Amino acid sequence: QVQLMESGGGLVQAGESLTLSCGNAGSIFTSNYANAAGWYRQPPGKERELVATMTRSGRTNFAESVKGRFSISSDNAKNTVYLQMNSLKPEDTAVYYCTHGTFIGADYHPNSRWGQGTQVTVSS
Repeated sequence: QVQLMESGGGLVQAGESLTLSCGNAGSIFTSNYANAAGWYRQPPGKERELVATMTRSGRTNFAESVKGRFSISSDNAKNTVYLQMNSLKPEDTAVYYCTHGTFIGADYHPNSRWGQGTQVTVSS
């Protein structure tokens, strides 16, 4: 299993922005077993949730809680997937993880190894 590497987290104030990067993501562009990327997050004391996905063709989808504030993009040349987070709220505080995987119907299924994630903390 491929393990992706997240970076870019930090401590910001509410309303500010952060861009997370997901390295070693080349597999979503060339692999036969992954054709999409997904960002998850796990807030303290809560379960992990899917926040954004992007297919190889560029179709994106977002959780309702981040729609209009987060965007996902890729740089094929750098084998990197990004999560741009704007207008951050304290409830966005979480460890963020990136994955690659596939869509079965409308459902995204990650198949990469979970990394350590990157901590995002938003103060009020």
